[in-house]
Amino acid sequence: MNCSALPDVSPTPGPELRQAALYWLGVTDPVAKAAGVRALPQAWASGALALDPASMPCGGTPIPGRPARPRLVPPLSVPRRSMATVEGRAVLLHALAHIEFNAINLALDALWRFAGMPAAYYTDWLQVAAEEALHFSLLADHLATQGFAYGDFDGHDSLWELAEKTRDDVLARIALVPRTMEARGLDASPPMRAKLAQAGDHAAAAILDIILRDEIGHVAVGNRWYGWLCAQRGLDPIPTYAALALRFRAPVMRGPFNIAARRAAGFSEEELLALGNG
Repeated sequence: MNCSALPDVSPTPGPELRQAALYWLGVTDPVAKAAGVRALPQAWASGALALDPASMPCGGTPIPGRPARPRLVPPLSVPRRSMATVEGRAVLLHALAHIEFNAINLALDALWRFAGMPAAYYTDWLQVAAEEALHFSLLADHLATQGFAYGDFDGHDSLWELAEKTRDDVLARIALVPRTMEARGLDASPPMRAKLAQAGDHAAAAILDIILRDEIGHVAVGNRWYGWLCAQRGLDPIPTYAALALRFRAPVMRGPFNIAARRAAGFSEEELLALGNG
């Protein structure tokens, strides 16, 4: 179904959970998006939202909704600065905020796009989306205390590019976005936290502690549903992952790896050993 051929999405999220997810995915204002997504779990818990797993929500708003800034550039063109300066630390905080903004969109897309999954699949991604929205808000607010705002520096679009590649198969999406791209965040978080703490930004280090804690849970959601999908399709998870990574040209895993976090997120011992660092 080609949603872009249909009339514009309603100016309100609507009473169905996956339609609401599509609505917020199309919102361009980062602050409004984060606030709206953070409110979704309460609306769901209160009964204000229903769930129709069989439906295919549609709307004419382009997705993902993004602000005019940051400008999107190739990954190697994203600015880097010395951590010894306020601006250098702001560049890192901005890069993290950009990742979390993209992560909101990724979770919303996983929620609305794939019909026919169990109800727990949708509520899992609802929780992930709300936590990603919290992470973005924490980082954006802290960035403001440094005199900067989200959009002040360039960003890249690698996360959403992989989402586009896997838009037609929930198995590929779950294998390669949470279990590959987001799992890389488990590895990257401790050294980034150490740099920020060493530079004296203990508030930012505390935010990274929250993010790492939650991201372990997000990767665990990916592992849980990847295992479920492989079981449903009669597939062996490890060679299936290797084939999908090759087919969709997923980034090659490079260490050092946060083995403890990956284990907590549900990667098997066989998978950890295959990383070469287990």
